[in-house]
Amino acid sequence: MPEIQLRINPYENGIRFSAVIQPRSSRNEVSGIHNNSLKIRLTSPPVDGAANKTCIKFLSKWLEVSPSRIRIIAGLSNKNKTIEIDGMDESFFRKKLITKIPNLFKEKNS
Repeated sequence: MPEIQLRINPYENGIRFSAVIQPRSSRNEVSGIHNNSLKIRLTSPPVDGAANKTCIKFLSKWLEVSPSRIRIIAGLSNKNKTIEIDGMDESFFRKKLITKIPNLFKEKNS
């Protein structure tokens, strides 16, 4: 069974990854991987940066890191975003994801 790919890129202070944001959801959650990006559902509407703020707050709590370590570096007004997390490496990030969602990297049978 092939592994579903999430593209995680290291940079000098941490990692960068792409995310697809679905605003106005019923709850805040990571719902899977879509086109090599982490799919994140958020309750906030995409108005006046509310979804971006909620995204950072949610990821901070979900990954147990300070919100000051998380930045959206691309896609501020788009559902496709590039997110940067300082002080985290790829293996630690993947372990966090697998701990929270054990089947995240396994192919789904449709």
